[in-house]
Amino acid sequence: MAGSVQRTIRGPTLAAMTDVLRRGRASLAFGFFVQGVAFALLVTRIPAMQDRYGVSDGLLPVFLAAVPILAGVGSVTTERLVRRVRPSRLLRWSQPVVLLALLGVGAGDQVAELAVVLGVFGLSVGMLDASMNMLGVSLQRAYGRSIMLSFHAAYSLGGILGASLAWVGAHEELALWVSYLPVVVVLLPAVLVGSRWYVDGEAEPAEGGEARGVAFRLLLPLCLVMTFAYIGDSTVSNWSAKYVKDVLGGSEQLATVPYNVYMVTTLVGRAVGDLGVRRFGAVAVVRLGALVAACGFAVVAVAPGAWVGMLGFTLLGIGLCVLVPQTFAAAGRHAFEGHGRGASDAAVARLNIFNYVGFLVGSPLVGALGDAWSYRGAMLVPMALVLVTTVYARSFASGGDRYGGGHERPRTVDVGRGSNGL
Repeated sequence: MAGSVQRTIRGPTLAAMTDVLRRGRASLAFGFFVQGVAFALLVTRIPAMQDRYGVSDGLLPVFLAAVPILAGVGSVTTERLVRRVRPSRLLRWSQPVVLLALLGVGAGDQVAELAVVLGVFGLSVGMLDASMNMLGVSLQRAYGRSIMLSFHAAYSLGGILGASLAWVGAHEELALWVSYLPVVVVLLPAVLVGSRWYVDGEAEPAEGGEARGVAFRLLLPLCLVMTFAYIGDSTVSNWSAKYVKDVLGGSEQLATVPYNVYMVTTLVGRAVGDLGVRRFGAVAVVRLGALVAACGFAVVAVAPGAWVGMLGFTLLGIGLCVLVPQTFAAAGRHAFEGHGRGASDAAVARLNIFNYVGFLVGSPLVGALGDAWSYRGAMLVPMALVLVTTVYARSFASGGDRYGGGHERPRTVDVGRGSNGL
């Protein structure tokens, strides 16, 4: 696969897709899966991490906030690096760093060591998330139909597996490094091998000046949608268990169910979501997803008991799952249509920052409103923010085709130059 092979891809039919693109899609999906495993293993073992390092309750939020902040720095850095280095190379080497940093979290015993490895984890996650979505957006262009949701479905599947492995480690009272080591030993060589088939997409140099030209004017609506989606997601991640137990009167065992239900419905929604985009278009799917998610928050807010609340969290998984993948796809598509591949990569990297903004804002916002007002009332705020997405739904359209990018034209794709084409 060394060198560069030029092929013309016409239309979205299966026969037109090359073996290189199929391998590129499979290897990238595996990369998303591995990232889901690694991130879930970190965030679900935070209590064990706190105990191991003796981090106080007052200091813990500082450590937790540092990870998404540094991830944002990593995403900005990626925007600059891809002007000279292909996204596939950045992904190929950032993913092993993430896995090794995860192992480092479990292997140290000093707070200073934890600070260093979490810093490395945050920076490399930002680079990983940005470059991964860059490749997903460019592969979708090469395919000529919506496939972006399938990559995020792989991430959700990895998150479910990672959370399950974390539960086993906690149940068996395993040390963190004992929990993490087998996962890293298996996944590290697998991602290095799989990275040989990454595909960068269009054979067109990235232009820094053109990339800078797409910034605020084009991306603002999509940045807001990304932020609102992650505020909703972090609300479920951080408050669903407490809400079911303290507000809806559920048992401690039942309180663990909503997030699992949310993850499963997110996986299912993403697994079938591309079909909906191809059939009805991105605008309709995003608008419907936002409405379903808003209904989910409304049900949670007024639920008389835990089981009705569970229905609300189910609706949240179905609704929110489509927003983030389609936002990345729309940002890359708009930038590419106006300025080319370099602008597309820059747009994805910039948009990725608002992933972390939403994550940082969501949990404290709901917590503050819950303490000052009520947790039922607090659920109405992410509901209102998600509803705003329907106002921006038209930002997901371009050119009128099924997947939101115009009727497919013949295009030249650099399908032979992945991260091994050095």
